[in-house]
Amino acid sequence: MTESPESSNGNSSSTNSIGNSDSNPVAPAPAGARTAADVVTPDLIARLTRGVVGSGRTSNHSPLNGEKLADLPEATPEEVATAFERARAAQQGWAALPVRQRAAVLLRFHDLVLARQAEVLDLVQLETGKARLHAHEELQLVAVTARHYGRKAAAYLRPRRHTGAIPVLTKAVELRHPKGVVGHIVPWNYPFALAAGDALPAFVAGNAIVMKPDTQTALTVLWAREQLIEAGLPEEVWQVVIGEGPVVGPAVVEHADYVSFTGSTRTGLDVARRAAARLVGVSLELGGKNAMLVLHDADPDKAAEGAVRACFASAGQLCESVERLYVHESVADAFLERFTARTKAIRLGTGLAYGAGMGSLAGDRQLETTARHVDEAVAKGATVLAGGRPRPDVGPYFYEPTILDGVQPPMAVCAEETFGPVVSIYRFTDEDEAVERANSTPYGLNASVWTRDTRRGGRIAARLHAGTVNVNEGYAAAYGSVRAPLGGMGESGLGRRNGAEGILKYTEAQTVATQRLLPMAPSLGMDDAQYATFMSRSLRAMKTLRLR
Repeated sequence: MTESPESSNGNSSSTNSIGNSDSNPVAPAPAGARTAADVVTPDLIARLTRGVVGSGRTSNHSPLNGEKLADLPEATPEEVATAFERARAAQQGWAALPVRQRAAVLLRFHDLVLARQAEVLDLVQLETGKARLHAHEELQLVAVTARHYGRKAAAYLRPRRHTGAIPVLTKAVELRHPKGVVGHIVPWNYPFALAAGDALPAFVAGNAIVMKPDTQTALTVLWAREQLIEAGLPEEVWQVVIGEGPVVGPAVVEHADYVSFTGSTRTGLDVARRAAARLVGVSLELGGKNAMLVLHDADPDKAAEGAVRACFASAGQLCESVERLYVHESVADAFLERFTARTKAIRLGTGLAYGAGMGSLAGDRQLETTARHVDEAVAKGATVLAGGRPRPDVGPYFYEPTILDGVQPPMAVCAEETFGPVVSIYRFTDEDEAVERANSTPYGLNASVWTRDTRRGGRIAARLHAGTVNVNEGYAAAYGSVRAPLGGMGESGLGRRNGAEGILKYTEAQTVATQRLLPMAPSLGMDDAQYATFMSRSLRAMKTLRLR
């Protein structure tokens, strides 16, 4: 059901040469650097998989070098059902705890994550191939999310009194109850942020979770689970089931009381259909073809620096990554000179340490798509300003950060999501045209606007068809603003994470209305006609008094 990056060893179809003076430099491995064997020990595997349902066996491999990391328990559909039974049995006791007691677990988890960050950063790097700084972005988001919901959950979930049908006589109170057992299907690209980050509001709202991670990044998810259990979450409340997406994914949707999914639009549509057949709610964060607009008054240096982050963080394997760059003609030369130079200077690396500017793609599928998009565009007339080559000298799935100019339809890179380190340049002279072109996609996840006039940037941002728009930043400003909603429009998904919506979606709203003194019916000797007249006058009076 979720797409695996399929990290078996393989070569890209690209035939571009490597190793010349234009190639991106390689970050040297630090002395005494840790290896996969140092990190993924038998003790760690035994610890993290303790109690995980699954009678079968599967394994994951590191995209950094193709090395096997761990043997893992693999669940059958029947064992997924067992995991839901365990979670359901534990959920009621968890939900019965006061909200503040559940929230305290999140705050302890926050501290554990920061204290033990080296452990999870190693796992994220080994399982995803990303640079350490980009792994740290995940940690930052998880910590901010834990702190936010640890502090604000009680306020989000508190009973709320509303004006009743008849003021004074009717008391209406809104209560929030947990959905029950949430099914989470988590992708491989941001395994810590999208597993723990999405799970925390569901847990503090009183739910249990059965989570299906991508097999490749299961250790990161299991590490997060271990820390949250140590922080006070009952062990059975968070169940993890590992296995092939088409086998385990449908079973998760079949038993869940609510489904949270992050992945491709194609798979998200299948999840939505399966959930709809059971009248179960879903939240979906799906694909994107995100645009960045560099306006005529943008600072070329700052915009170029921001574009590097926006396009090449996590090797472009972030749903919010920029893949289309619209640059005003008057600033295009200055911007491209700086952006190209910075892109060529990005250091590639495999070490479990800071220093590399970009890591690896996740596997064969990402490498094949990236190379196909670049090679086809070049064959049809596009120009490579930077990159454009696989780098097997660094690792099996490395591909240089790539800038394409002269991209035109029907090149696949124009409209298809690459999900790799590739960005296409488009020049414009009219801002209305730039907005129209940026919106000319069925997706609507993220966008970016660069200008010295932030008020003007905000006005342009409001015209863009995207769930989040960053002014003078690529994605991180909106992504890290956890009080504000984050999600997509159009084929980029349904629902939102973060803020009030990010926790209330995991609850059922219940209204308890108490009628006092007089019934909602004829009384005090009134017949039907008199009651109707009385109510009509009352409705007019309530409008005059501006009651809502």
